[in-house]
Amino acid sequence: MQKDSLRRLYIDELRDLYNAETQLVKALPKMAKASSNAELRQAFEEHLRQTSEQVSRLEQIFESLDEKPTGKKCLGMEGLVKEAAETMQEEYEDAVMDAAVIGAAQCVEHYEIAGYGTVKAFAELLGEQEHVSLIEQTLDEEKSADQKLTHLSENINSRAGEEGEVREGEEEDARHAKTSGKHSRRAA
Repeated sequence: MQKDSLRRLYIDELRDLYNAETQLVKALPKMAKASSNAELRQAFEEHLRQTSEQVSRLEQIFESLDEKPTGKKCLGMEGLVKEAAETMQEEYEDAVMDAAVIGAAQCVEHYEIAGYGTVKAFAELLGEQEHVSLIEQTLDEEKSADQKLTHLSENINSRAGEEGEVREGEEEDARHAKTSGKHSRRAA
């Protein structure tokens, strides 16, 4: 009876991941479009291709379980995608927007890494070695995507900081010019 309950939980978690991945298939092109950095845009486009393959792997697992992949909405991913969409609506400078999009994408990657780690453990307990192999492949891709985003963020975050300093300097110059203008009119 316990193994049957674990199997139901396993299927439920797989459905959650399936829905999460299908949400990402729609969100990743928007994240790529919001990116001004060519390498970052390319990373999102590559991860979109991988995500489509991950959806196929999940469908393969469902087929072997004689189950349908649909029927569950991943509220966690829905929230992460919604937060990313809100971030992309902000009017940040290019590198700052890229840094923000990377942050949102890494939240997604960490969420997926946790989810795939969980279903991998369940698959091992249930003796589903073929599933373990497919899940490990996806887990490795998610970890690799996270590492790539970390690598890209090192350069992009530095540029975002520089853009912020330039903008603050421009605002300071504008305040100074405004104040200087008041003083020169008083003297006249």
